[in-house]
Amino acid sequence: MNRRSDTGKVSIEIPSDIKYIRKVSSGILKWLEPRKLDDSALFDIRLCVEEVIRNAITHGNNSDLGLKVLISYWLEGDSLIIEVEDEGAGFDHSKMPDPTIEENIMKGSGRGVYIVRKLIDKMEFNDKGNKVRLTKYLK
Repeated sequence: MNRRSDTGKVSIEIPSDIKYIRKVSSGILKWLEPRKLDDSALFDIRLCVEEVIRNAITHGNNSDLGLKVLISYWLEGDSLIIEVEDEGAGFDHSKMPDPTIEENIMKGSGRGVYIVRKLIDKMEFNDKGNKVRLTKYLK
């Protein structure tokens, strides 16, 4: 399941099953232990990782157990980079509805990406919309 490259990049491939989400986030936090991050940063990282993996599984791959989610993470200087890619068709991330406007306030979904954008330093999608890159500055 885990593959570690010579550059320090760790890659994990999981089936589209939500039972793997916590295992992946816990593994990333354990990997970060030598950095001695504060609880607030660790909370933000866990929440963001779990949200984007859940989205990849449920929205990207439609919970199809035959489809995989690839998670990669590494350090670049003082930044943690995390990429999550699903095998789905993707989506137009530029058309995400704003969950803070009145017509969307009471909707049962649509807040995850908004929350991740607030907690992470940088969030980028590929053109297809099936891969997200999160950057968290570890000062």
